Amino acid sequence: MHRVAISSTGIYVPPEVITNEELVASFNLFAEQENAAHAAEIATGTRQPIPQSSVEFVEKASGIKRRYVMEKSGVLDPKRMRPRFRARPDSEISMMAEIGVAAARDALSRAGKTAEDVDGLICAAANMQRAYPAMAVEIQTALGIKGFGFDMNVACSSATFGIEMAVNAIKTGSARAILVVDPEITSPHLAWKDRDCHFIFGDVCTAILLERLENAPQGAFEIIGTRLQTVFSNNIRNNAGFMSRSEDRDPDDRDQLFYQEGRKVFKEVCPMAAEHMSSHLAAHGLAPAAVRRFWLHQANLSMNHLIARKLLGRDATADEAPVILDEFGNTASAGSIISFHRHHDDFKTGDIGVICSFGAGYSIGSVVVRRT
Repeated sequence: MHRVAISSTGIYVPPEVITNEELVASFNLFAEQENAAHAAEIATGTRQPIPQSSVEFVEKASGIKRRYVMEKSGVLDPKRMRPRFRARPDSEISMMAEIGVAAARDALSRAGKTAEDVDGLICAAANMQRAYPAMAVEIQTALGIKGFGFDMNVACSSATFGIEMAVNAIKTGSARAILVVDPEITSPHLAWKDRDCHFIFGDVCTAILLERLENAPQGAFEIIGTRLQTVFSNNIRNNAGFMSRSEDRDPDDRDQLFYQEGRKVFKEVCPMAAEHMSSHLAAHGLAPAAVRRFWLHQANLSMNHLIARKLLGRDATADEAPVILDEFGNTASAGSIISFHRHHDDFKTGDIGVICSFGAGYSIGSVVVRRT
């Protein structure tokens, strides 16, 4: 069995930013137009008016202040409320593959590696652009990686689940190194017309290079252990899929986009995530107090505060559980990886950290690492 390390991470940040102020102004104009168009029904009580949003509401509910997106004009158009993407011909690289290649190249460059050093690629993301051919194979081929690639989706835990798949392949000797790429283009599946969630998601792509420890650069993070958990729940869901057409569904039906029972998710996932990490650490003879930093999934600031409090028995500092949510929004599986990417340079040899994701499924994945 080979020991495995995270050699580097990479990131692609989209070109456009939507601030809360821009988002709220657009949403409120949409709400005014919709309420005016349906004034008669609202007056008779057969239709509920759309309530106004506010910057204060968004920041209190989530901790998010802005988000990056691939295209903002369509999102901010109150008559559209979704990104404007150009349909690309099959002969042109796909959008997810394009940003996946960019993030992967960043990760390779930071580790001083090339495509020749890598044997496989896993595209792990909450929403795939298409069913087939696999996004991973397109990214792999564009990078010039010989070997294999495959897609996997475990919603917001896709990256950590992908890390476990890569670790197992490297441990057993079927690969020297694997890239886990997480192109999270979440803006198309967000219900921008829903006040309760119109502010949640942002777009991004991250990449993680994992390889045999003996081949990793100095200062890499050895994988001490990985642990996965899933429990079925309907509280976070998106019903859009290839069967929708056969069901004669309207693409604008509310359940064809992201929706959740936020309060139930908060109540159920927080204790599960804290217990998951605590028991994972205990299996390696470690206590939460021994962890230098927790790189947590970035979905909601209050969730992260509560999870850290349950783990540590006190409020975590920004150094112990760094936040990137305010800048990026919820970026699905990429959030914990962005946190790791941005906040690991100050680790000393021997320092322990935990990458943890949690989300729809429910799914929870944790990765315990130690600085070499």
